[in-house]
Amino acid sequence: MRGATGLNAAPLLLLTRNPRIQSLRDYTEKDRIALPAVKVSNQAILLQMAAAQTFGEASWAKLDPLTVSMAHPDALSALLSGGGEIDSYFSSPPFQYKALERPGVHKVLNSYDIVGGKISFNAIATTAKFRKENPKTYEAYLAALKEATAMVNRDKRAAAEAYARFTKDKTPVDDLVAMMSDPDVEFTTQPLATLKIVDFMYKTGAIKVKPESWKDLYFENVHGEQGS
Repeated sequence: MRGATGLNAAPLLLLTRNPRIQSLRDYTEKDRIALPAVKVSNQAILLQMAAAQTFGEASWAKLDPLTVSMAHPDALSALLSGGGEIDSYFSSPPFQYKALERPGVHKVLNSYDIVGGKISFNAIATTAKFRKENPKTYEAYLAALKEATAMVNRDKRAAAEAYARFTKDKTPVDDLVAMMSDPDVEFTTQPLATLKIVDFMYKTGAIKVKPESWKDLYFENVHGEQGS
């Protein structure tokens, strides 16, 4: 299994409704942070990276006891409810934009700050077996994705209208365009910040083999990109 291409870059935001919490140092044993999956989700790993930067490398798991696994819609509801033990949510688009519309919710941390730049929010992966047995399908998919990426970057409103039409999503098109136009969001096939994350995972024992390059994680077709 390897990456076939990057898909986009977007920030993942740690949000809270607790006015006392302005940084990671303000969390106590009474606070709870909802995220997609403890220990293994992107948000969980990024929180560990941030803890290592804040409290020292040996304390990378310091905030793990505060984390709770919740699906994004449930985490958003828990954060916005104003009650219950969940007072923070390590989010992702589009949920974080909805959360920030609510008075009293503020950002504690941006994933870009943790890795020092943009990070791939999604990537496309497949098996070597599928790639070998379906070369035309593989290449056609990549060509279509590059075409779609260019279309989105050329006219975000048209892309948002097409998305709403095909998916029947009821989100207002203006809201979709606003999210897509966030300066921190980029539609790109470049794999970004891959190696920084896997290096950390190797240090903490989450993976046993350390890749020497981001290219070790992706098929050759994407090696010409300015990845990282």
